[in-house]
Amino acid sequence: MGPKRIGIFVIAYNAVSHLAQTIDRIPPEVMQKAEEIFVFDDCSSDSTYYAALGYKQAKGLHKLAVYRNEKNLRYGGNQKRGYQYALERGFDIVVMLHGDGQYAPEVLPQLLAPLEKDEADMVFGSRMAPGCRPLKGGMPLYKYLGNRILSFLQNHLTGLRLSEFHSGYRLYSCSALRQIPFQLNSDEWHFDSEILMQFKEKGLRLTERPIPTYYGTEICRVNGLLYAFQCVKESLKYWLHKHGWLYVRKYDLSPQPYTFKAEPHSSHDVILRLLNQQSPLEVLDVGTASGYLARRLSDRGHQVTGIEKDSAAAAAARPYCREMLAEDIEQADLSRYAGRFDRVLLADVVEHLVEPGAALRKAAACLRPGGQLILCVPNIANLVIRLGLLAGHFTYRQKGILDHTHLRFFTLDSARQLVQESGLRLARVEPTPLPLPQIVPTTMQRWWLRRLYALLAWLARAWKTMFAYQFVLVAEKVGYRGEPARPEHEPATVPATR
Repeated sequence: MGPKRIGIFVIAYNAVSHLAQTIDRIPPEVMQKAEEIFVFDDCSSDSTYYAALGYKQAKGLHKLAVYRNEKNLRYGGNQKRGYQYALERGFDIVVMLHGDGQYAPEVLPQLLAPLEKDEADMVFGSRMAPGCRPLKGGMPLYKYLGNRILSFLQNHLTGLRLSEFHSGYRLYSCSALRQIPFQLNSDEWHFDSEILMQFKEKGLRLTERPIPTYYGTEICRVNGLLYAFQCVKESLKYWLHKHGWLYVRKYDLSPQPYTFKAEPHSSHDVILRLLNQQSPLEVLDVGTASGYLARRLSDRGHQVTGIEKDSAAAAAARPYCREMLAEDIEQADLSRYAGRFDRVLLADVVEHLVEPGAALRKAAACLRPGGQLILCVPNIANLVIRLGLLAGHFTYRQKGILDHTHLRFFTLDSARQLVQESGLRLARVEPTPLPLPQIVPTTMQRWWLRRLYALLAWLARAWKTMFAYQFVLVAEKVGYRGEPARPEHEPATVPATR
């Protein structure tokens, strides 16, 4: 690999008396390596922009680009613009340097080294790292104590172990910046805390390096109390998001694969109860994923055939299946399976399909006479979704009813229609409650959360359309042995026919 393309982003606001000196202090070896130095003047009320243009002309520094925001974007907003510019220019590394000279450009070689060696995704210049002496560098005692206390609280809430949260000396890998939605962050000063939490949540590598502390004649424009409040508030939001009590889109960055839901009242619990037969059954599991259901069905003696379009997931599920098709149900040719299976499962599948009706008819054709199709769909009319809509929210997520991969949404009525249009007779509907154990993992260990979960399950049964999180629908082929259609509330039992 060749040398990294480095951009130095100088963030400036009313820095006319410090900007030229700050750029002059960039070490010659860094100045030589940098492809571009770009100044973003945040609509200063002084002549920062014109001073930067004059400096460029006087020095003949062609790699210096100077821009002036059309309006004041604030500290976080100016960072967003600078990082977006770096991404559009295709840089590998972007350095944020404050135009007022508060953070020493002289240490840039040490800060760049981990990024140039691909040992970090972000380098954070810390004034509180071991060996640093911020008070000797002129940091006021009240700021020192405030930094320490605030950093302690934020470390406790976020799970980070940083010597400080509040240095503005940051260097980023641009490939890492592309992985986080920094545009969703605040335009204010606590942008710096938000981006740290995003890097942690994404599993990116943060590296601290010690830097000298310098307090000179620059003017601090931060309202300290408001800044502290916003930092703690944002860290608390992150903590609530991590513990499942609040959803914050900008922190929804960790991979969240679907797994087996072992708790009572879950859709998987319902499906396994429906398949709790004495004699083994032939089961077609559509959308096998990694085999979490197939494994348990196989352990109970059922013969499972799986269909899964993701090849890696199909490989993981293969040991639990007699036969595995690494295909998309919407494109797969299932004619060779016509009339073969006792049960066909589509658990959390049809909402991901372009034409769920066609896929359901294809799957239903695989049933033998008297067989059942078990379908699990999320309830878009759940109370939580309704309240969100009343508040003007319809926010996609990585999991749940508003999973960003869902293409179709269902109410109980539209799910019934889907079953009927597929030539099947709906025999039974089992509602499931809001999956509190998935949201709060300690649910089953705390008595009051178990009681709450039991209440949610009762509400889901009492008022399906309002409180059900998912519907498990059991459908049969029409006209089995000439039997009359049974009403939906009667349980459907099918004798073994093999």
